[in-house]
Amino acid sequence: MIPRRAATAALAISAIVASARPAAAQAWAPRAREGNVAVVAQGIDHLGRIFKDVRFDCCETTNVAFVVDATYGLTDRWSISAGLPYVFAKFWAQSHPDAPRPPWVTPAPVDTCRCLHSSFQDVSFGAHYNLVKVPHSFSLITSMTTGVPSHAYQYVGEAVVGFDLKELSLSVDAGQRLDFILPGLSIDGRYAYTLVEQVLDYSHNRSNIGLDAGYTLPHRLAGHLILSWQRTHGGVTLMPDEVAGHPDLYTEFHRVLRDNYFHAGAGASYTWREWDLSFSFLRTVSGDNTHNVHVYTIETSRSFRIQR
Repeated sequence: MIPRRAATAALAISAIVASARPAAAQAWAPRAREGNVAVVAQGIDHLGRIFKDVRFDCCETTNVAFVVDATYGLTDRWSISAGLPYVFAKFWAQSHPDAPRPPWVTPAPVDTCRCLHSSFQDVSFGAHYNLVKVPHSFSLITSMTTGVPSHAYQYVGEAVVGFDLKELSLSVDAGQRLDFILPGLSIDGRYAYTLVEQVLDYSHNRSNIGLDAGYTLPHRLAGHLILSWQRTHGGVTLMPDEVAGHPDLYTEFHRVLRDNYFHAGAGASYTWREWDLSFSFLRTVSGDNTHNVHVYTIETSRSFRIQR
């Protein structure tokens, strides 16, 4: 069985959210007066940076997020959702004298102490409409989700909890059961275009694509193959001609980085009555101007129904 809820859209750190949770975000909508509450624990190890074929160790940081996310069906087609993450971040990088780090990429005060920082991040609210519904076969859902910083938190540095930016995400989720090919096989896909608050007049909206191929195993188990892509439309790179001559970018380039990546991984889920439990692991396969990350996610959720 595919997890009923496997994504929280439009959170500020895209790697914490979009890249790590299965693509079956909104493909299977709850019915009227039904919903579920999910608690997600996610850890991300930032091991270095990737510039196409060039990889090097740099800026090692660990982020751990705990997200509470709820979805509720207003009707058989309309549903709403809300989520709030609490994020821990710690910069633990060692000295890498041979790493080709640009001169303006220097540790921020929040990083130099090697301290553990934590805070609530961005509140998300979503509205979802089940455009096409074929029972036990196919589903197509459109969504609009907003992300708003919960407060003015620190965003300069590596060990920060987010980017402190407003976002609006427009997405389409599709789910198709493939029992006619192989009983228990299914695929879920998502495309999201996110409008991000501009920084220093730089546009850096992004597109995210996710795929989750699932196969139901005996004893309520399921295996998942997960793929995730991101492309930033605009933004800046860490190339000298884009940053070196613009001192105002020295503290802001984290927020407007042209971050393009491809992540791949696998996961497993277990369903028992109203409960779902899932685990997944993803890693960076390729990218440009991005972090090399390992992402670990554990999610537990419980469905519910409100009687008349």
